[in-house]
Amino acid sequence: MLTTQPISLLSSWIDAGSNNPFWETLSQTVLPSYVNSCRWFAGKARQQTGFSVKTVHTLPLPDGDVAYLLILEARYTDGIPENYLLPISFLADHTAHTLPFRLADVPEKGRIGDVTLAKQTGLLIDAIYDERFREALFSAIYQSRTLPQPDGTLMFHRGNGLEEGDERLSSRVLPVDSSNSAMTFGDKYFLKLYRKLFQETNPEVDMVAFLTDESKFDHIPAFGGSIVWQGEHRPDITLGMVQRMVPNDKDSWMQTGDYLNDFLYAVPQRLFAIREDVFDKVELLGRRTGEMHCALYKPSRPNAPTDPAFAPEPFTDDYREFLIKRFEDLLDRRYALLIDNYTKLDIQAQRLAWVFMEAKEMIDTFIDDFRTRPIESLRVRIHGDYHLGQVLATENDFVIIDFEGEPESSITERKIKHSPLKDVAGMIRSYHYAVSAKLFNSTETDALDPDHLQRVSDRWFYLIRDTFLNAYLDVFGAPHPLFKNNSEINFLLLIYLLEKAVYELGYEISYRPSWVKIPLKGIIDVIRDIEKIRLSDGNSVPHVAMLQTNLLQTK
Repeated sequence: MLTTQPISLLSSWIDAGSNNPFWETLSQTVLPSYVNSCRWFAGKARQQTGFSVKTVHTLPLPDGDVAYLLILEARYTDGIPENYLLPISFLADHTAHTLPFRLADVPEKGRIGDVTLAKQTGLLIDAIYDERFREALFSAIYQSRTLPQPDGTLMFHRGNGLEEGDERLSSRVLPVDSSNSAMTFGDKYFLKLYRKLFQETNPEVDMVAFLTDESKFDHIPAFGGSIVWQGEHRPDITLGMVQRMVPNDKDSWMQTGDYLNDFLYAVPQRLFAIREDVFDKVELLGRRTGEMHCALYKPSRPNAPTDPAFAPEPFTDDYREFLIKRFEDLLDRRYALLIDNYTKLDIQAQRLAWVFMEAKEMIDTFIDDFRTRPIESLRVRIHGDYHLGQVLATENDFVIIDFEGEPESSITERKIKHSPLKDVAGMIRSYHYAVSAKLFNSTETDALDPDHLQRVSDRWFYLIRDTFLNAYLDVFGAPHPLFKNNSEINFLLLIYLLEKAVYELGYEISYRPSWVKIPLKGIIDVIRDIEKIRLSDGNSVPHVAMLQTNLLQTK
């Protein structure tokens, strides 16, 4: 607890919701230091000009008390303000013995400050540590309650993942500090309270609700419900979501690392060993990925219109220009980074970087081709940040998690529809990282020639990639509206693979220079395939040079 001077006001806690001077005093005295101590507050590094409580929502508690859900605005010298959700409850000293939990169980990070309200002394806490608040929140979702507020309405929506008879379950706050807050109920449900708020619904909630309630897709933590703040003259704002908890041993990144251990130990013996069950797991994940995308493909039918937010769309000119502009900006930044950091790279990475930079005209021609090439495949909502770490390995299957989308994209951009092949590209790149990180960063392979290690890594990766991709495409059958034909599949997959690998390049240059060869190798693989398309189409541009693979030769 950060405050030493208690606040004293005449207002009682039950009447504080409409007491603007109280919230103004709180936002100027107690809240700035408290909020800056919270892991979920993203504005610590920015120069702040102040906080203000913009909206106060009232949530009745089971014992007749209330908690408040504050919408707190953080202002800065530069940039737009940010809004955060801060639930608050008041624990009066004289009633502490009647609480269904012990005050000692409230951690220091949950204690906001001492206050005196209508001559009652007590402690303000983050309400997630108040068992009454957690019960009230979950019960409101279970009952699909509607709570009118002075500024809009709190809508509690119950999803199909919430089972009958589960209204009152024991609850606890998960100790993990992150950008959101997490609570569990009966160790069966997981409630995520979003702290940083956006002026529209959260894409994760939209996706999980659609897949559970509309498409009945079983391989995600089922949607249990949501908390949405509705207003008359603005988009709805998501405050929280409930999902079923999933028992799992590890995520698929860790599982793949385990499978790679056998492969790793065989490499120094010049043996190429992949267990058969590795292929089985990869095939299964390919099928589950395809089933997820089939579930997201919901064209409108007579008397059954699809929510426009999920209706399939064609490859419009606007979409192509959006993707091209984003990619060209990304390319320019990555070329500049490579030039500035070229001498810091190892010899193998330098050779790959040189080939990448020499292929600039070929990439530009490929982008121009994407701008004008007829494309009849369709776009839908997708996972958006799909990789091995987003897939939980259960005993015999997989569960896909975390549908928030690309972390560095805006909420609006995360809702843009893409070809499902963008997700496929993300998983393919993840497999490439898995094998490359394992082979190039293990003591077992330190003494091996880097070029030999690269060839061995490539063989594993290509086998796994093709296994995943074949299993994925088998789910759809042919033809399917999402994919016109194999030619378009190959072309679009290269678009997204190239974008993903170029994106990865920036992170590795900045933070892990020894890993730069991984995205660079991915880029070179894509450029090789671009060259094949260029030759098979018979429309090669004479002044554009072929890929300079001779630059990769060391002997």
